[in-house]
Amino acid sequence: MTTTDIHALVGAYALDAVDDLERVAFERHILACEACRAEVDELRETASRLADTTWSVPPPRLRTEVLAAVGRTRQLPPAESARPMPDARAAVSRWRRFTAGAAAAGVLAAGAGAATWAVQEQRVREKNAVVAAAELREARTEAILAAPDLVVRTAPMIGGGRVTVASSALQRASVVSLRADRAPAADRAFQLWTIRDAAKPAPVGAGLLLAGEASAARIVDGVPGNDVFAVSVEPARGSAQPTEIVAQVLLT
Repeated sequence: MTTTDIHALVGAYALDAVDDLERVAFERHILACEACRAEVDELRETASRLADTTWSVPPPRLRTEVLAAVGRTRQLPPAESARPMPDARAAVSRWRRFTAGAAAAGVLAAGAGAATWAVQEQRVREKNAVVAAAELREARTEAILAAPDLVVRTAPMIGGGRVTVASSALQRASVVSLRADRAPAADRAFQLWTIRDAAKPAPVGAGLLLAGEASAARIVDGVPGNDVFAVSVEPARGSAQPTEIVAQVLLT
């Protein structure tokens, strides 16, 4: 399976149908490719013209008809309460019951307050840890995509979709974007692999998507230096070796 030509992304780029990795690769490409720049401009102009007929001016009579309908519609009077006004003794009795209930609730709240605070504090710590991990992944992704030696390659998937691998030898890692047209079955999952020698493949597992997941973006260490990056469909728990390869991105 050969690597997809970068020129093939011109239509998807013009319609903003590319992912972040493909956008980075194509925008670098059009800096030096006048033909692709011209084709993008033409496609965007055509798309904007196709959208011209999707909006129409409301008919002039619409405002008049709406105002006339408002004038004919009877407004409902404010609702009146059917309950009689309570007497003073009933009010005092309810006040006493309320005061007693509030006091009891206060005692219970004092005992439960410490436990509630502890649970909330734990949730805050867990949320902060998740946010910190997400920020770390975002920072590393930006570092890889901004690397001066960045190389972006993409390949189609059997069944529809594509895999994009943005690699930096300086960062010793790659950002991998997978977008399949169809998700695997509920008990199956996409698994990622690196292959160092294409002639004598000995695939090494590089990650497992969730069962039934059709798209994902991952940072994979150690991709630079390999010959092939592959994607296969495996049981949800993963496999020791690929059994059904659906995409291969040539890295050399």
